[in-house]
Amino acid sequence: MAELENPSLMPNLITYLSCLLQKVAESNDVNCRFQPQKVSVFHGLTRPTISIQSYLDRIYKYANCSPSCFIVAYIYLDRFAKKKPTLPINSFNVHRLLITSVMVAAKFMDDIYYNNAYYAKVGGISTIEMNYLEMDFLFGLGFHLNVAPNTFYTYFTYLQREIMLQPPPSIAESSLSLDRSLKVHLCFNEEESSHQNQQQLAV
Repeated sequence: MAELENPSLMPNLITYLSCLLQKVAESNDVNCRFQPQKVSVFHGLTRPTISIQSYLDRIYKYANCSPSCFIVAYIYLDRFAKKKPTLPINSFNVHRLLITSVMVAAKFMDDIYYNNAYYAKVGGISTIEMNYLEMDFLFGLGFHLNVAPNTFYTYFTYLQREIMLQPPPSIAESSLSLDRSLKVHLCFNEEESSHQNQQQLAV
């Protein structure tokens, strides 16, 4: 997709995704006091000292994956959050979910990618932990890794529009994700998007 080659897009995309995930994590940190949540392999004992923005910047700098990987990683996070409502994205797991989703996306999308040990080093975790995270993430997704072109385009155009037309999402918007995961920001699901595209093609 030609738009992804725009040199000004990726930094803005990284910043927007970082802010979005930060607000979602903060909202779910508050929510965990009122709703039971499971602890998974993605949870750290303490909140990482590195910010989500700096962490995603680091991944972007050193993972060397294609720009498309970050869109696909976002789609994977959305799917994971929807399939695992008792494991909401929060400050204790967002970093591990990020490095895992980008790594899985790179393996699925790119012809050339690094081994788990390299991504573990980028993410600041051990290779053994990276292996466990990858496996748990894949099972959490139900191994649903394929992203249809129309789904990719819909997510991409949504993000592109949000970046261009408005500032990063507010905490009020993000708080809605407590019950509806990240999908609230998209206002549709993949099945509806596919059906709508099919209708448009039929016209």
